[in-house]
Amino acid sequence: MGEGSGDGRLELSRKAMRALGYRVVDLLVEHTAGLPERPVAGWADRATLERALAQALPEDPWPVEAVLAKLEREVLPRCMPVGHPRFFAFVPAPSNFVSVMADALTAGLNPFVGTWFAGAGAAEVELVTVGWLRQLCGLPEAAGGLFVSGGSAANLTALHAARRAVLGAADGGAFRRAVVYFSDQTHSAVERAFAVLGFAPEQVRKLPADGSFRLPLEALRAAVAADRGAGRRPFLVVANAGTTNTGAVDPLPELADLCRDEGMWLHADGAYGAAAVLVPRGRALLAGLDRVDSLALDPHKWLFQPFEIGCVLVRDRRLLHDAFTIHPEYLQDVHRAMYPAMHPEDEAVNFCDYGIQLTRSFRALKLWMSLQVFGLAEFRRAVERGFDLAERAAALLARDPCWEIVTPAQMAIVTFRYTAPDLTEDGGERVNLGIVDGLRAEGYAVTTSTRLGGRTALRLCTINPRTTDEDLAGTIERMARLGRELATAGP
Repeated sequence: MGEGSGDGRLELSRKAMRALGYRVVDLLVEHTAGLPERPVAGWADRATLERALAQALPEDPWPVEAVLAKLEREVLPRCMPVGHPRFFAFVPAPSNFVSVMADALTAGLNPFVGTWFAGAGAAEVELVTVGWLRQLCGLPEAAGGLFVSGGSAANLTALHAARRAVLGAADGGAFRRAVVYFSDQTHSAVERAFAVLGFAPEQVRKLPADGSFRLPLEALRAAVAADRGAGRRPFLVVANAGTTNTGAVDPLPELADLCRDEGMWLHADGAYGAAAVLVPRGRALLAGLDRVDSLALDPHKWLFQPFEIGCVLVRDRRLLHDAFTIHPEYLQDVHRAMYPAMHPEDEAVNFCDYGIQLTRSFRALKLWMSLQVFGLAEFRRAVERGFDLAERAAALLARDPCWEIVTPAQMAIVTFRYTAPDLTEDGGERVNLGIVDGLRAEGYAVTTSTRLGGRTALRLCTINPRTTDEDLAGTIERMARLGRELATAGP
């Protein structure tokens, strides 16, 4: 039988709670400490998982050990460990154990962080932690924001605030004439956000990136001039502060000048790269970040937090309040004079007036705790490690003539492809995609491919500070071996 009280109160005894808690902590510790020795595996087809997990909704309780055993046997092995030191695919998520425990506290204590009325202490921690990020990014004291689920929500939140601040209502003439601009290297979340906000395809200019995979200034200027000449309203530019594909950073100072001269809003998608401001190399690449009107960043990427935590920052935080605040009657006690809306001089902050969510969890706690426990200097060293690893990867690739480096190591990303004198273009596609599949099948490491210049390229994203030089070298050696085997085997 299960461990519940059996009276409908959904409670465990203190003894049962402690036993379950210790069991879960042991599981987490073993998972975290044992990752480097485990394969980077975790996949199954739908039919296999249906056979293992599909069941009737249980009317009667199960023993908690049986439920945990099923989790460990059937579920966890089929989830790819994105914090593994040899997971180089997409953007890895190497979290830290302090933040893991902070998330456990958040789940257990379950504070409500939508209003000051219900969660003043948690709201103040969020204000402090958002303030730290604001300072790191060089934004002025008038700037502010909030934590959201991730980069997709952060971009959507910022772009809605921009639309409301500059264009007004979505059914107005200014909105219907508005045009937005970004490069074809911009994350799909941005394009999706514009669709959600009601922008029609003809209002969106997705410009081909230049040879360095950055937003081309002259092409942008020409597009803005053409739209203005046609009676449209150039409204907003999205700049990349570290693309997912290559780590490229758009020319932020020049874009800031252009947007100032043209009366346009400059939004930066720094979901991946903005955290690099912690270190000198990153600050140099991100020069001009302090001039943007809004910014999205993802602490669950290069600030080493567990999912989910993104952040949106707006240069004038009042614009978030203006865009999102609604005062329903059931929140009248929250919004009475003793709990005023957020302005620089106010004491109370209702985060529900700043974004999409009313019900919000205590996302700030994990970042707040881990920054204090480890100290910013340790985070700086971890970010530096990501830069170093990508440069070492590029050096290893350059030693072997089978590799062509497509984009140099930048922002802890390097892209490359397998080449051989007798490989046709189709053969090269087959071999490079086969390297991705073969590496995953072997389970030693995982990487992914992308398309650059119309061709497949492999990429390594090296932000995990626990990746060793041996992990990196072993991965590249295996990729080279797979490439040779696939090239020799032919179609």
